[in-house]
Amino acid sequence: MDKNQKYVITINRELGSGGRTVGKKLAEKLNVAYYDKLLINELKQKFQLNTEQIEKLKSGKSDWWREFINAAMYMGQGMNELWYYQRMTGEDDGTLVTSSDMFKVEKEILENAANEDSCVIAGRSGFSIFANHPNHLSIFIQAPLEHRIQRIMGKQNLTHEQAEKIIKKVDDQREAYVKKYAGTSRYDTRNYDLVFNMEGKTEDEVVDLILQFIG
Repeated sequence: MDKNQKYVITINRELGSGGRTVGKKLAEKLNVAYYDKLLINELKQKFQLNTEQIEKLKSGKSDWWREFINAAMYMGQGMNELWYYQRMTGEDDGTLVTSSDMFKVEKEILENAANEDSCVIAGRSGFSIFANHPNHLSIFIQAPLEHRIQRIMGKQNLTHEQAEKIIKKVDDQREAYVKKYAGTSRYDTRNYDLVFNMEGKTEDEVVDLILQFIG
């Protein structure tokens, strides 16, 4: 990846691994926009988007993409990890289930955002969406199950059993999502340029390793 040219970095991560924090810190270090699933959901609601409206925006003379990016940067500042886990552990499974129509909207949003400027994207199929991007770095961040359980227990004040149940549920849903829309497994390391095991590492240390790799 050439950081002197427009680029996109995609980060797939296991829930509780710290990958979302790595993505946000990396984007801050690089001074570029950061996008993830929850942020895209908020923006879809803000702009009332569906595939038909996306097509109208593309055919019109609108600076909507600039407004979108500005809104994303602003909204991203208010989203902390506690809020993230609260959404992920809620009763509404819709936070993880995406229809084919909405997947197309998300794909369109992310592709246009990446075309606008360099960015870091955290999402379950970003590695696939940008597989043919000329300046793309794909990263997978994982951690041992117990590491993830302890992290979520601390963030959400959950029991060991509750945290483990949430992790397994989210893992299954994310894997099903990737298989449906990307036609591969999110655990297949051939999909990534870099794979990190977070055990024994801080988020800042991993960010530094990524920056060293980029050069």
